[in-house]
Amino acid sequence: MGISQLRPVEAQALLQERGPAAELLDVREPSEYALVHVQGARHIPMGQIPGRLAELDTQRTYVVMCHHGGRSQQVAAFLAAQGYQAVNLAGGIDAWAADLEPSLPRY
Repeated sequence: MGISQLRPVEAQALLQERGPAAELLDVREPSEYALVHVQGARHIPMGQIPGRLAELDTQRTYVVMCHHGGRSQQVAAFLAAQGYQAVNLAGGIDAWAADLEPSLPRY
């Protein structure tokens, strides 16, 4: 079974519905995060995920995001293989900005 793909509106609804049981996880590089990020998202760069698994909760659902959705897809699959609940934000922060927060800078 593949990783679920959620468009920004669907991801936002899941995050609101589940409250503290769900979290937006931004896996972009620090330089990308510094350019633009979604308020309240947890930032763990993709390369640091394996070494920082202890910071994540297997009972929480993670909506994983990157710039366009490729890296986050890989991270979501990795997390799922480790027993975490993870979905991919289809289109990444670029789609989030376009669909939900047009005031966010796009790069």
